[in-house]
Amino acid sequence: MEKDVNNDLVFGLDDRPSFQAASYAALQHVLASFVGIITPTLIIGGALGLGAHIPYLISMALMVSGVGTFIQARRIGPVGAGMICVQGTSFAFLGSVLGAGFLVKANGGGPDEMLATIFGVCFFGAFVEIVLSRFIDKLKSVITPVVTGIVITTIGISLIKVGITDIAGGFGASDFGSLSNLMLGAVVLATIVILNLSRNTMVRLSSILIGLVVGWLVAVLLGKASMVSVASQPWFSIPVPFKYGFAFDWQAFLPIAFIYLITAIESTGDLTANCMFSKQPIEGKNYLQRIKAGVLADGINSLIAATFNTFPNTTFSQNNGVIHLTGIASRYIGYFIAAILFVLGMFPILGAVLMTIPKPVLGGATLVMFGTVAAAGIKIIANEQLDRRKIMTIAISFGLGLGVMLVPDLFKQAPKLVQTIFGSPVTMSGIVALTITGLLSFVPESEKTSVPESVEAGKA
Repeated sequence: MEKDVNNDLVFGLDDRPSFQAASYAALQHVLASFVGIITPTLIIGGALGLGAHIPYLISMALMVSGVGTFIQARRIGPVGAGMICVQGTSFAFLGSVLGAGFLVKANGGGPDEMLATIFGVCFFGAFVEIVLSRFIDKLKSVITPVVTGIVITTIGISLIKVGITDIAGGFGASDFGSLSNLMLGAVVLATIVILNLSRNTMVRLSSILIGLVVGWLVAVLLGKASMVSVASQPWFSIPVPFKYGFAFDWQAFLPIAFIYLITAIESTGDLTANCMFSKQPIEGKNYLQRIKAGVLADGINSLIAATFNTFPNTTFSQNNGVIHLTGIASRYIGYFIAAILFVLGMFPILGAVLMTIPKPVLGGATLVMFGTVAAAGIKIIANEQLDRRKIMTIAISFGLGLGVMLVPDLFKQAPKLVQTIFGSPVTMSGIVALTITGLLSFVPESEKTSVPESVEAGKA
């Protein structure tokens, strides 16, 4: 039976575990977050046709995640939560980043031009989160759990299409939907599900990583994976600020800026959960200072990410589960995690190896991850007391957000800027949810519909 860590921590926030204990705990955090850190880069690189740039981009993703994790754990001045807050590439930005890339590609731009624009708009977008961090506590009346849940659910649902497409073989694959592709995806899915049923914490934490390895080995046996390009990669990656140049586009910027707003609120939730598992206050002055410092670090880490050629970062919620399961909340573990991630990023050959993972294998794993994102959003909404007005907000937001996903030509005759902003299901659902919630905030509390007492009695 696993040790119950709900009541007691093995190591508190400021305790210093032995090197052996710290290394083991750090390894569990890396296993829980590694796939999440590199997967967005693999998806973006594959969809935009970035080819030879992908290993370097993966290296930068790992290095920046290491730096960001260190900043959060170390708490440099007013920056950083001072807890184990593993930073990693955010899935929330996938749709907007791909939209920016396709926008440049449609205008004749190549990989360098696409990356220059993506990192340029992500750089300026990070200031949205940096500014919001200063008064994040003042936005609760508008950016409610219902709004956050709607956006997170829409992000997960909209990304599921990417996972399913990869299982079938990927966009434009000559063997799209073949039995061998579907079988590979099924093998990965089955492996992840079976391992998640294990009572062993380490096995569960590494289920997605093991699923990818198993799927990759099966793909090698089927002749669907080749290691030919791996040997051509350089030994070390050197971080170069704005390696691909720097560009800006308003049409690409606005959807990304909106996601930064949502990310700030999502990070607040992750940081609050971290405080709970680390036995820190979740109210009062010290709590608010920690939250503001954590969200500020989140924005600065995304600023660093754009500067050093990788995609926006955020706090990873799965690592809160590692703290809960291990009972180790010492922020000094964050130093070990940071070092491991940075060292992994130094070797681009790792990215080259990851590029050999066939699309169906990657799709089998990402389908689980994207579904989990959607489920997390649903859980946030389900934890709320839903009255008639909240249900109306949810209905209209999902209706319009998922509507533009199912009917992408809805704004075909509208100006390009309108297409870019409202053609994104995440942006559409988020803007609608914020607008309705903002308007309802002006309605006196007495006029709002509450849940009937009979319903409350039934719940009890």
